[in-house]
Amino acid sequence: MQQDRHADQAVPPQLLVIEDEDNIALALEIVLESAGYRQERIAEGTGALERIRALRPDLVLLDVMLPGASGYDICQSARLDPDLASIPILMMTARGSAIERRKGLAMGANGFIAKPFDISELKAEISRLLSGPQTLGAGEPQG
Repeated sequence: MQQDRHADQAVPPQLLVIEDEDNIALALEIVLESAGYRQERIAEGTGALERIRALRPDLVLLDVMLPGASGYDICQSARLDPDLASIPILMMTARGSAIERRKGLAMGANGFIAKPFDISELKAEISRLLSGPQTLGAGEPQG
């Protein structure tokens, strides 16, 4: 029986970062690159769904406040599209209140992280979302 020589050479997960703030996008790029992820960034909500559809990323990191369209609207639209509905979405926002978190999860996000985020928390959340099939709203706080 022949062993597949390429089995150890799995392609790293592809992430799509939708973030309009350059300093946050740069920090994400450094963190994601050091963790071994492939990534692409777009800086506005306009055209985000089309880019998700074309790229078919393994995970979308989605800012809430974007020029052109809100992250909430993009997330909800992605969930209504059968071709995009299974792609995990991690929403990011400077408005990290429980109300904002519940709204993001209600729109279909799989996770929600407040900015400024702790790097280890971000990496853990990305790993969790990439680990397998997700339930919408899986990151909802208990209690």
